[in-house]
Amino acid sequence: MLSTSLKKRVEKVLRLLDRLAKESAKGTPIIVEGRKDVNTLRDLAIKGDIISAKTSGRSLLDVLVEVEKRSKHEVILLMDFDRRGKEWTKHLVQHFEKMRIKPNLFFWKGLLSLVGRDVRDIEGLATYLENLKKKCGNRI
Repeated sequence: MLSTSLKKRVEKVLRLLDRLAKESAKGTPIIVEGRKDVNTLRDLAIKGDIISAKTSGRSLLDVLVEVEKRSKHEVILLMDFDRRGKEWTKHLVQHFEKMRIKPNLFFWKGLLSLVGRDVRDIEGLATYLENLKKKCGNRI
C-alpha cells in the first residue's frame, strides 16, 4: 500500500499540472528544453503554446527572439531539474527580465520541490506519475 504522503504528493503534482494547463490555455507560452518535453506536456493534456528551447541547435538568442515575436508579457519556464536546466533557467530569467517579460517560475519551483529528487527532467514526469498511479491502484 502506498503511503498517504506519496499519494498527497501525486495529488499536488496533478493539481499543479492542472493549473499549468489552465495558464497555458490563457495564452502564456511555456518554454521547455526539448521535443520530448513538449510531447510529455501534450501527453499530460497541456494544449497551449510550448516552445522547445534546445531543438535542432537553437541558441538562447533564438528562444528570446521567438518569445519576443509573440508579444507576451509573461512566459512560463519549465526547464529540466538537473544542473544544466537550472543554469538555463537562471540565464533565461535574467534575459526576460531585461526584456520586461515576466519569467514565471511558479510551476518549475513547485514541480522541483515535489518531484525533484525522483525526476530529473520534464520528459520523465508522465512516466513518474503513471508509476505512482499504478502503485496507488489508480485511485488518484
